[in-house]
Amino acid sequence: MISQNRITILLLSLLFVVTGCAKPGEEGANNPDTEKEEEEQAIPVEIATLQRGDVYAVYSGTASIEAFGEAMVEAKVGGEVRELLVEEGDVVKSGQILARLDGDRLRLELQQSIANMNKLQREYDRNVELHQKGLVSPGAFENIKYDLQALRATNELAQLELSYTDIRAPIDGVVSERYIKVGNTIDPNDATFKVTDLDPLIIYLHVPERDYRRLQAGQNATILVDALKSKQFDGVVARVSPVIDAATGTFKVTIEVPDQSGQLKPGMFGRINIVYDMHANALQLPRSAVVGSDDEPAVFVVEDDVVRRQVVALGFSSGARVEVLDGLTGTERIVVVGQTGLRDGTRVEVVNADGASTASLPAQSE
Repeated sequence: MISQNRITILLLSLLFVVTGCAKPGEEGANNPDTEKEEEEQAIPVEIATLQRGDVYAVYSGTASIEAFGEAMVEAKVGGEVRELLVEEGDVVKSGQILARLDGDRLRLELQQSIANMNKLQREYDRNVELHQKGLVSPGAFENIKYDLQALRATNELAQLELSYTDIRAPIDGVVSERYIKVGNTIDPNDATFKVTDLDPLIIYLHVPERDYRRLQAGQNATILVDALKSKQFDGVVARVSPVIDAATGTFKVTIEVPDQSGQLKPGMFGRINIVYDMHANALQLPRSAVVGSDDEPAVFVVEDDVVRRQVVALGFSSGARVEVLDGLTGTERIVVVGQTGLRDGTRVEVVNADGASTASLPAQSE
């Protein structure tokens, strides 16, 4: 809703422009009394006083949230799915069994391997005594020994293959996807589950190279998530890439976002703010008060109902406020509404004498 003060300023400014545009021959044109009244007509403005407070230098960007650890669980052997032990959304530990395959063929192969190994073991034991008595040639004895070693390796391989019928989680995390059903026949290397580690979550931010020296590991970050009604989460810069991508002119910043509440999910869109510097108790003014170019910013200072254009040096900006490095002492009354068209020496009428302008500085969020 437009404030009464702003309506008053608009009407008075319009009246000022209309009377100033009177043509010769019209009522009020070339009238000395009118010209004198125009010269003395004061332009209504709103003012604000400067404030002090901590001001932060922040780099802002947007990116999607990703999982730090994610593993596709693939079948190491083929077979029929006999049992599913977990579902999507279940929390699992590394090594936990997720599903079981039939394994009948592998079980029989293992039994055959054990029988062959036991048979050769007995033959080897007999030949040890014969070899010690010189009744078996060294070459024949060595062949039996090597054959036994080969059968032992075959037996261990058969045991390993059979153990693969138990499909296990490779990492701690949450079952994010299931690709198989009971009764499916799968082949080796078929995808069965996806396990996602949600602690911590990761954001990869690609930052222009001009900001390379500003960002470093350990800096605090805040993340606003649109899907959660812009709820804020705290994070930290974990790593800064030591190289610049020549194709994009950016470098990668990795931000870790711990979330014990479990509200954040991979794929959510986040707005990231990284605080890289802070000036304590800095002199600040409303950004709306600044006029002029970026090379020579200025403000209008009210002194005895007359404005003076004052060039200022600006520093960090945060939201609706900007830091003043030079040009003001902090006691001035600054025009924040109605400054368009003002010049040095223009008479003004302050419509909010207490300086409590609607454009005054908002409270700084920590």
